[in-house]
Amino acid sequence: MTIRAVTSFIMHVPVTGSQIADSTHAITHWGVVGARAELQDGTVGFGFTGTHAHLPGDRLIAAAIDQCYAPLLEGAAFGHPRAHYRALFHNPPLQWVGRAGVLQLALCAVDVALWDAYAKRLDQPLWAVIGGPARPSVPAYNTDIGWLSFPQDQLVDNVKRAMDDGFTAVKIKVGAEHLGTDLARCEALRAAVGDSITVATDANGKWDLPTAQRFARETEPLALFWIEEPLWYDDVESHHELAATSSLPIALGEQIYNPESLTQFIRRGALHFVQPDVTRIGGVTGFLDAAACAQGAGLPVAAHAGDMSQVHLHMACALPHHTMLEYIPWIAHCFQEPATVLDGRFIRPEAPGASTTPTTEAWETYRVT
Repeated sequence: MTIRAVTSFIMHVPVTGSQIADSTHAITHWGVVGARAELQDGTVGFGFTGTHAHLPGDRLIAAAIDQCYAPLLEGAAFGHPRAHYRALFHNPPLQWVGRAGVLQLALCAVDVALWDAYAKRLDQPLWAVIGGPARPSVPAYNTDIGWLSFPQDQLVDNVKRAMDDGFTAVKIKVGAEHLGTDLARCEALRAAVGDSITVATDANGKWDLPTAQRFARETEPLALFWIEEPLWYDDVESHHELAATSSLPIALGEQIYNPESLTQFIRRGALHFVQPDVTRIGGVTGFLDAAACAQGAGLPVAAHAGDMSQVHLHMACALPHHTMLEYIPWIAHCFQEPATVLDGRFIRPEAPGASTTPTTEAWETYRVT
């Protein structure tokens, strides 16, 4: 069995409403930049990374798939995805320009496509291939209600509606121009909904250490669940200092591009919730390695869903130390087996593969050439 062809694709899908924003980004579309891997027997696997639909950057990722990785795979014998990943990641010429950024995002898409094809050939959902028996559902936390671009009153109303829909956990964005705005929003939300719902926060790498320490100190009475990416993504020592001087748990991993880098945070005691992202940390292969590091350190995993939960739902169902999973529904309608939430819980996918096969309608509507 050989790999017949590997080709790239780009889809740009509108986000909820017309525009959303966090502390560092404002977007109108989500980018789905992916790889299509076709095997000799006709099996087709799909994988993708998530972007902010910046077309020049998306085209760089697509070019890396077509020009760097496809030539190494086409005509090769199809084997276990881990073997392919090792060969691609450790390819000497690509090591000079890869290991993070564009090439790593491209590799993530390729790795997921190969896992999708591998699971389809076994006629099993990905969770069964990587973990065997899995729980039937996973708690969801709703991020789509909490964007920083929502006024305070709308934020509170959104959270109340999420509670009515069965969500018992939400995440709201912080990192406004003035810290007082963030504190007021958190206080108003907790006053409105009480202690019956888990509230996590996310600063998207915006703050310096003193600001993060002040936020943690002043929100302590609000019993926030975590602060996500409070500081610059690669700053291990400042996260370590924040963890040592505050009681607010730290979550991070969204912007980490390999398991080795994430391990540095774990070893320094610089985080409490490990958030690897399939679309950045090395696809399914890199995610499983990162999750194993977290398990060895006794830390829970709560994946960042840069693929909007399609692949990550399989990870969450299969791994016993995975806690809750992020809910952002922007692209769910684009796939034949969309990630589905019922009464605040993701339902386990059952179709063979990684839940990454797009519908014909999405393929025709959102593809960018």
